[in-house]
Amino acid sequence: MDRAHLDLKPSGPLRGALRVPGDKSVTHRGLMLLALAEGEGRLLYPLKAGDTLSTARVLGALGAEIAEEGPHFRVRGQGLRLKEPGDVLDCGNAGTLMRLILGILAGQEGLFAVLTGDHSLRRRPMGRVVEPLRAMGAQVDGREGGKRAPLAVRGASLRGIRYTLPVPSAQVKSALLLAGLFAEGVTEVEEPVPTRDHTERLFRHFGLPLGVEGNRIRTRRADPFPARDLVVPGDFSSAAFFLVAALITPGSEVVVEGVGLNPTRTGLLQVLASMGADLEWRVLEGEAGEPVGYIRARYSPLKGVSVDPALIPLMVDEVPILAAAAAWAEGETFIPNLSELRVKESDRVAAIAHNLRALGVEVEEGPDWLRIRGGGVRPGEVEPFHDHRIAMAFAVAGLPVGVRVWEPGWAEISYPGFFRDLLGLCGGS
Repeated sequence: MDRAHLDLKPSGPLRGALRVPGDKSVTHRGLMLLALAEGEGRLLYPLKAGDTLSTARVLGALGAEIAEEGPHFRVRGQGLRLKEPGDVLDCGNAGTLMRLILGILAGQEGLFAVLTGDHSLRRRPMGRVVEPLRAMGAQVDGREGGKRAPLAVRGASLRGIRYTLPVPSAQVKSALLLAGLFAEGVTEVEEPVPTRDHTERLFRHFGLPLGVEGNRIRTRRADPFPARDLVVPGDFSSAAFFLVAALITPGSEVVVEGVGLNPTRTGLLQVLASMGADLEWRVLEGEAGEPVGYIRARYSPLKGVSVDPALIPLMVDEVPILAAAAAWAEGETFIPNLSELRVKESDRVAAIAHNLRALGVEVEEGPDWLRIRGGGVRPGEVEPFHDHRIAMAFAVAGLPVGVRVWEPGWAEISYPGFFRDLLGLCGGS
């Protein structure tokens, strides 16, 4: 059978303004907390794509009533007590869903559930969540002793723990904080370095117990709480593709409006600025504690840099598009601290290296680092490896010279209409 592909012609300047879909991380968490709330609330301008629709389906199977109203979701929650599902819960490709829902299900005493997902998700590590949840009293089993899905969960009486994350992970932190809402005593998570803090901001939005001191975050058993409407900002990770497309394509100027500018997500802006990018951004408002504003990007001759390892947790999803920028930068870019990318939707370190070579870029790949020697790319074919961010990043990398993208439909996981929006800024070229 012929594989689907998309041929992008060499692009002229990208011009114009756009709004990207809602933030994926906030959408996942907003749906979950509304499902645990009492009464009805709306999730306004959420992301409606493969991963977040999986979250809506799973929560629906657990008793929440979720209806689409135009671009929004209306959610009637079950309070802090969910219903036992009648079938296996399919998380699709959504690692955030599987890890965070584990924290919620672990505290639903007596409730039994089985979680599975697609081939990619069943390969991803779950032990990093299961181990500390078991320390709280959770009953979780699965393949390889609970390290891989499918996972079986029997809700149990939980107790709070103090846990130091061995590696920075907003998903593990969030799973433990969600479990802490059902646990006796205090649950405290300490991070080695800050990670995205959407869960903490949403706890404040819904009035849930939360204490933050430096890198230590605490919660405790929650009382029933009422639903509240929540506005989802535009997804910075989605905006990043258009920013880099403008930076590497001569004559371009692009503005992304209504985008989330949470400082725990925008490490890429710091790195691009250090590479000489002509970027301007400003916070104009806030929604549910999330800063929202605009970003303007203009074509810029970029130069290679050595990335600060501490910035990687603040831009972990943007490393593929940073690699695309590095391919066009003069000189060498070194990107360290990439062990987490080995266990994403694909082995993103290997996927990045493969596609850079396919576009004629010299790259060295280490266990947890990449060294990219830039200067431009040549036309070629790029392989997404079943990974939405790889598909979009390397479509952008090859856009100035023309590129064939195999299986472009993987972009739908997080950005339905990505290629339509990209070509729209290129004048349809």
